[in-house]
Amino acid sequence: MQSSLPTAILGRTDLEVTRLGFGCALWREDKPQWTPEQAIKVWTRALDVGINFFDTAYDYVFSEEWIGWSLQPRYGEFYLATKSGCTDSRPTFNNSDHVWTRDNLLRNIEISLRRLNRDNVDILQLHNATTQEIKEGGLVEALMEIKEQGLVKWIGSSTTLPDLPEILSWNAFDVMQIPYSALERQHEDWITKAARQGVGIIIRGGVAQGEHNARQESMDRWDVFSKAGLDELLDEGESRSSFVLRYTLSHPDSHTVIVGTTSVEHLNENINTVLKGPLSQSVYSEAKHRMDVAGHTVDPVN
Repeated sequence: MQSSLPTAILGRTDLEVTRLGFGCALWREDKPQWTPEQAIKVWTRALDVGINFFDTAYDYVFSEEWIGWSLQPRYGEFYLATKSGCTDSRPTFNNSDHVWTRDNLLRNIEISLRRLNRDNVDILQLHNATTQEIKEGGLVEALMEIKEQGLVKWIGSSTTLPDLPEILSWNAFDVMQIPYSALERQHEDWITKAARQGVGIIIRGGVAQGEHNARQESMDRWDVFSKAGLDELLDEGESRSSFVLRYTLSHPDSHTVIVGTTSVEHLNENINTVLKGPLSQSVYSEAKHRMDVAGHTVDPVN
């Protein structure tokens, strides 16, 4: 799985993943352009330039099915992660209800593999379960059972504060998927702590949905960009979205940043941004300083 894109080792999994991954969660009823044909067009472009990490989930509507019948011939070119705990309830922006039991996790992986036309996936993650839900449902044990059956190679959890510290303390997960960007910095130091324990770090929200594509709640975060005066740090011709992605990539412990898009144009912008590289250390430090002054600070690590 060689690529001209920069890569990193995903923690103790030893998977060499591209710093830019692809998140497959953007099917929505209000996005009619996200058709199978458009998905294949964007995914093919991603694979052709060497992106080798795709992230999906049981409840991303048609995502697993489309991957299964369109990308199966290219499975040797990329690593695939999915998520479990979901149900078949109608998603609202790709979030179904969840049932946190062993039986539902086993059901999820069975159906996901059938959709994906695979015998196993590289990574299976809990889809935002709380510590209480994980403990009460015996979910770590369920994931280990699935792994022992050879259905997954590595296990992980998509998580956030306040659950992240306790989940990390169990030392049970090979990877963690954590939201992070210049506009969502709460987990900045926790990412480092997790990575130093050998956890592979998958960043979601690394471009804050992009200013051109953000929903209202994300637009509120983009107001922070102006408040912190980050426009003054942009390179000539650089977009805000590109700057935010470069900021995310500048975190030394962000192994892969999954960015989804329905547009080849936006995908190409992301690719060019990654090829440009992280921010210089001076600009990265200044951006963090300005965010601190603007009150957009980091949650301390215990």
